[in-house]
Amino acid sequence: MVSSNTALIRKATMSPSFRPVKLIIITQTMKRALRLPMVRWIVTFTPALRGSEGSSEASATCDAAPSRDYNIGLRIGSIFIILATSSLAVFFPLSLHKLPFGKINFVLFTIVKQFGTGIIISTAFVHLYTHANLMFTNDCLAGINYEATTSAVVMAGLFVAFLVEYVSHRFVRTRSPKRTDDETNINNSGGSQGGSISGTDSKQVRRTTAASTTLQNISHSHAPADFDPNTTLAVLVMEAGILFHSVLIGLTLVVAPDSSGNTSGYYNTLLAVIVFHQFFEGLALGARIALLQNQNMRWGIRSKLLMALAFALITPLGMAIGIGVLNQFNGNDQSTILTIAVLDALSAGVLLWVGVVDMWARDWAFSGGEMVDAGVGKVFVGMSSLIVGMILMSVLGKWA
Repeated sequence: MVSSNTALIRKATMSPSFRPVKLIIITQTMKRALRLPMVRWIVTFTPALRGSEGSSEASATCDAAPSRDYNIGLRIGSIFIILATSSLAVFFPLSLHKLPFGKINFVLFTIVKQFGTGIIISTAFVHLYTHANLMFTNDCLAGINYEATTSAVVMAGLFVAFLVEYVSHRFVRTRSPKRTDDETNINNSGGSQGGSISGTDSKQVRRTTAASTTLQNISHSHAPADFDPNTTLAVLVMEAGILFHSVLIGLTLVVAPDSSGNTSGYYNTLLAVIVFHQFFEGLALGARIALLQNQNMRWGIRSKLLMALAFALITPLGMAIGIGVLNQFNGNDQSTILTIAVLDALSAGVLLWVGVVDMWARDWAFSGGEMVDAGVGKVFVGMSSLIVGMILMSVLGKWA
């Protein structure tokens, strides 16, 4: 058959009408060759064999846990470093109202608050969203062919955060007592008689007025005076998102190798980055915890300390878990990758809602926000702090 096809090609080549006949002859020859059983088998199954061989090699690489030597003493010491850093950052804003200088307190807290807003937004976008996308596109994670998986899970986290706040807001509104017209008239009449107050009552009014110019004055004022559920719910939802990914941060830090490739001291570099990350994030959370209303929301100092303590302990807890499973942990396992990816994406969605809606928009865009009608000086300080927070946390995203 091959010699017959060769003779046909030679004859067509010598013919004056070579050009149109050549294409026809070659096409017929290829069709005849593909009818041979051996040729058909090679064409059909060679790509499949190559793919199967590649997938087998990839599966073997992903199933095997990497062999690493860990400095256990360094990792145990790192737990106390992270604990001290997180505690200092989250408890510092709670002590600002103790400062004797009201104006300094006011400016400093504005800086910390807006800086924290930038930190939360950058954490959601640069750290969590990016890392979740890297996990979902990992070569060891097979079976996910939907390109927008990360965005879909982030959107789910966004919706969950919104739903929690909305349902809780409606529930609290239905359970809270409504103010009657008589109570409103009494309060209004009491305010109109302020000029006749004297003695001890006069001192009390002055103390209340002075206090309103410090910490409570820079809290959210968009809700009714008798109840402010949005602020509390926002802080609780934000802390939930932070706690989720803080466990992963601690686990990821501990299982990181002491050196990566030709880079020695990789763990030390990552530890330094995580220290800054925890410090900035602790400031952001602590600033919002400090703004919870004491007299209306019954958020005593004990409740605030418990919320701050939860943040201080959660990352060291994740590190302790990582040390416990250090020899069995396989970062290439599909279930591990999928768990980290989903938690990172959900946390990103939660922090996006809290950072953009509850913190950024409510301070700068919503009616009654702190920065809506603020003076030029305060707007400059707040905007600068917001931008610096975004930039610093985005730079840290280069390493963690």
